[in-house]
Amino acid sequence: MNLPNSITLSRICSIPLLIWILSSTHFSSLHGEKELLASVLFILASATDGIDGYLARKRGQITTIGILLDPLADKLLIAAAFVTLVQLNPSLVPAWIAVIIIGREFLVSGLRSIAASEGFTIEASELGKLKMVVQIVAVVAVILDHRWKEWPVYGYYFFPVHWIACAAMWFVVCVSLISAVDYFVAFWSKIDREVEKSRRRAFVLSRKRKPHTLPQQANGGVAPTT
Repeated sequence: MNLPNSITLSRICSIPLLIWILSSTHFSSLHGEKELLASVLFILASATDGIDGYLARKRGQITTIGILLDPLADKLLIAAAFVTLVQLNPSLVPAWIAVIIIGREFLVSGLRSIAASEGFTIEASELGKLKMVVQIVAVVAVILDHRWKEWPVYGYYFFPVHWIACAAMWFVVCVSLISAVDYFVAFWSKIDREVEKSRRRAFVLSRKRKPHTLPQQANGGVAPTT
């Protein structure tokens, strides 16, 4: 097990810990212990997504299990976070928002699986990268909103946690839908077209020709006269 894969596994192992912290009664929300601990854990887990990929490329340690585990870890972390937030803060994360965001993750994973089976690769788009950054901000803001609607700064100014959480959550929904359409259009216009062409070529090449009739067979076994 190399270092990048170990980091990916640590992200997967942090998922049940995140769920336990947000769902447990062992941590008090009076002083924000639960919210702060969960926020720090989610930020660290999300940061490992870029670290393991960078190390794998730099050290030449890109492996099959790493290619499998890295996107799986991302999807599990996001799904676990939003499912838990539906219970923790349903006013900001109703169930339908979680369904849209998680459904988008499964859609993109499905498109990538189909593309990979045909020998193509769907790279992460700029919208997809933006969506990931905004997701981190939204999840952390929603967690902190469970304890603080506003966060005092230097005793005078207030950091609008609630409004940031609302704006970030709606922005995540919009970017998730737009990026899902973007991935689907790219798949349909390029990969699906190439797959259809390859299938047509395979059909033409495999089509059997009709056997030619010998001249004597066509004339009852007698060769034609000249």
